[in-house]
Amino acid sequence: MTAPRRVVIAAFPGVELLDVTGPAEVFSIASRLLGPDKPGYRVEVAAAAAGELGTSGGIRLVADVALEAVGDGVDTLLVAGAMDLSAGRVEPVVDLVVADWLTRAAPGARRVAGLCAGAHLLAAAGILDGLPATTHWLTAEQLAADHPSVAVDPDPIFVRAGRVWTCAGVTAVLDLALAMVAEDHGQALALDTARAMVMYLKRPGGQSQFSVPLSLQAPADDRVDGLRLWIQEHLAEDLPVQVLADRLHLSVRHFSRLFRRRTGRTPSDYLEAVRLEAARRLLEESDRSLPGIAADTGLGSVETLHRVFRNRLGTTPAEYRRRFRSPDATAPRTA
Repeated sequence: MTAPRRVVIAAFPGVELLDVTGPAEVFSIASRLLGPDKPGYRVEVAAAAAGELGTSGGIRLVADVALEAVGDGVDTLLVAGAMDLSAGRVEPVVDLVVADWLTRAAPGARRVAGLCAGAHLLAAAGILDGLPATTHWLTAEQLAADHPSVAVDPDPIFVRAGRVWTCAGVTAVLDLALAMVAEDHGQALALDTARAMVMYLKRPGGQSQFSVPLSLQAPADDRVDGLRLWIQEHLAEDLPVQVLADRLHLSVRHFSRLFRRRTGRTPSDYLEAVRLEAARRLLEESDRSLPGIAADTGLGSVETLHRVFRNRLGTTPAEYRRRFRSPDATAPRTA
């Protein structure tokens, strides 16, 4: 039997726990689903010194091997990250020991990935020069400022540039690891792994880090929050501002001012954004026709659907479906 692929996760004191354990769990479950007769993955954690390693959450890990003892034969090199929140602002942690080691170790790996703020370590080692990359949206601006030669995009869940991968924050490390499983063993195993982990969906890399409803969280008893939940359940209906204002028993002027103060958006802008997000999900997960999607989401017509996609995403619904449709969805209809 072919030997399992060797996955090394480079870590350091104060590393984000999920950056290490998340991908490790994905590769472990994928290996178990493959069964003992097929090559899966062997995961090792490497740090400046083997042994106990503290994390940002206070939970201790054990590094299997010292960085300088990793040696050859690394298939996948993952670089975990961390963010320092102690100074009242978010700062990516750039461990110089790991960054220096990467300059020597990364060229020998088949593929390399910066997990969350780990992208800053790849950049510090010169690995991202001239490449597109992403990272946690909280530190993306600093990554771009510190490394002008890197084409930083703060929006995608993950970005692949040849053998170099980067991903957004926290749970996006799971999406990146699942994409690697799909590359190695096919989409079916990646989806089975996602299901085993009770993940809602194995998300494609080009999807946004931001969900419109989640990005506008409000107190649970807030009237606007209740209205936003109601909007989600009535997207297919005609929802002019007057109807929304009447729901809260307010004048249109007072309602519009209150909604913008609570959400940072006008009611019409918010409604279009939520409808776009619903249309994206239908394109990804179903074979609904474009007229059907326009009707289901309240966008009304295929022309409006196209306009919203062009204005907000710079693409067409058909192209979006082609790029991001889940393998579980049946063949799409476009008429």
